[in-house]
Amino acid sequence: MKIGVMSDTHDNLSNLSVVLGTYRERHIDTVIHCGDLTGLDLVSHFRGFRVIYTVGNMDSLTGTIKKKLEKMNEDNFVGTVYQGKLGGISVAATHGHIDGKVMELAQAGDVKWVFHGHTHEKRDEVVRGTRIVNPGALGGLGKGPRTFCVVDLAEDDVEFIKV
Repeated sequence: MKIGVMSDTHDNLSNLSVVLGTYRERHIDTVIHCGDLTGLDLVSHFRGFRVIYTVGNMDSLTGTIKKKLEKMNEDNFVGTVYQGKLGGISVAATHGHIDGKVMELAQAGDVKWVFHGHTHEKRDEVVRGTRIVNPGALGGLGKGPRTFCVVDLAEDDVEFIKV
C-alpha cells in the first residue's frame, strides 16, 4: 500500500496543491499529515483523501480542523498520536513536539513505521526495527527545501520529493 506523508504546511496553499496533485496522479488515497497545517482554509483541499492528521504545536484551530475533516470522511482521524494499521501494516504518527514521543513510539516495538514532523528536516532511519520518517516541511520560515514523501509500506520504500 502506498500512502502520502507530509508535514508542516503552515498555510502554504501553493505547495499543498502540488503535493495533493502528485498524490492524485499516483492514485494515492490515504494521506498522513504530521501537523502544523496551521489554518482552517486548507482543510477542504483534502477532499477525496482519507486523512490521518496529527495535531501540531501551531494548530490553534484543532477542534474546527477535526470537525471539518471528519465531516469530509468518517474514516479520517485527528488527534495527537495515531496508531493503527494501513494495508495490514502497523504505523504510528505524531507531530513531534511532545518530548520523547517519537522515540517512545519507535522503541515500544508495536509498529513498523513512525511518521513525524515538527523539525522541518527530512529523516529516514531505523531504531530497534522501526522505521522513523519525517517528510520535511511544506511551509514555514526555514530556507531549506520543501519536501514530502510517497511511502510504500509493503515494500519498505520511501521516496522524498522536492516541491
